[in-house]
Amino acid sequence: MTPRSGSDHVDGVVDGVLRAHVAAPAVAGAANQSLLRLLAGELDVPLRAVRLVAGAAGRQKLVVVDGVEPDAVIARWPGLRV
Repeated sequence: MTPRSGSDHVDGVVDGVLRAHVAAPAVAGAANQSLLRLLAGELDVPLRAVRLVAGAAGRQKLVVVDGVEPDAVIARWPGLRV
């Protein structure tokens, strides 16, 4: 994830990793919350279904999405490691 971008968007998958940009700064968890909102919107699930489980202070994150099958995530972003 890249904070302080011009807008919230997903760039795609590079080497099995989802590349995302968020406009929020990496201050007080704002960028992490923006990322979770972005992913919830992209996957059409409620925000409460998306959880950050690792990487809160780093650029690489591990996110769990409840209620979505891995095949659906891979169909959305081919090449993503799940």
